[in-house]
Amino acid sequence: MNRLINELLAVMGEEKVKLDEPMSARTTFRIGGPADVFVEPDSEERLCQVVALCREAGVPFVCVGNGSNLLVSDDGFRGVVVSTRRGMEQLEINGDLVKAGAGVLLSRLASECCRAGLGGLEFAGGIPGTVGGAVVMNAGAYGGEMKQVLTRVHVLMPDGDLVWFPVEDMELGYRTSCIPSCGGIVTAAEFRLYPRDSALIKAEMDELGRRRREKQPIELPSAGSTFKRPVGYFAGKLIQDAGLAGFSVGGAQVSTKHCGFVVNRGGATAVDVLSLCRQVKDEVYHQFGVSLEMEVKTLGM
Repeated sequence: MNRLINELLAVMGEEKVKLDEPMSARTTFRIGGPADVFVEPDSEERLCQVVALCREAGVPFVCVGNGSNLLVSDDGFRGVVVSTRRGMEQLEINGDLVKAGAGVLLSRLASECCRAGLGGLEFAGGIPGTVGGAVVMNAGAYGGEMKQVLTRVHVLMPDGDLVWFPVEDMELGYRTSCIPSCGGIVTAAEFRLYPRDSALIKAEMDELGRRRREKQPIELPSAGSTFKRPVGYFAGKLIQDAGLAGFSVGGAQVSTKHCGFVVNRGGATAVDVLSLCRQVKDEVYHQFGVSLEMEVKTLGM
């Protein structure tokens, strides 16, 4: 590990390599112990170098974006966390084609496209993630999904090659894609949008934002929707009907505003969240015979 750290410092510089970085500061849940090493590549080339060095050293690594769908162990992560959030934020608009780096926030992408008079990403304006993470999980909201506007995705493969995946090869489904199974890392994505009046785009985005603020507990730390939507049901409705609104374990709580969210009321640990989620799943299954599946990803557990 010491040799790897020295190599990373030589390639990236001290500002881009942090040791014992608390992941509670790098996730929207505000939960998580320290990562041994936290690296922020400032280009696709640097990302490739960092990944190659980790693989050569045999040190575990994981790539993250904004940490908006992530629960990190209280013990942190023994290895290297590679973040695309800052540094890989290139954004190019050419006609109706938009190319965005993996670290571009969806809120920024939607806003820039609005200013350019390009519709299709209105649904994404309030999703607190990055392009990379959104592509990997085919993020969506209010009837929109990434697969509706994606054309192709640039992926760093396990063998070190950079490959463009056309959208039809991405196996995009409900909160899923082929990226985890192929071991790839999204470095950029291309979208095809359509001309639309900027005022109409903004009005729709403002309305969706109002609905989010009204119905979702965005004022508290969380990782967004905690459970995937079961076929034929809504997770939040099942949890509410099970009488679990406000149910707490330590600092973790089922939101009273929207039962599909587990929130950090203050001082919540990863153990609190996982214990709460296990009990919620057990009770929903006991009452309704429906198995809930976690949408939030875990790290170090």
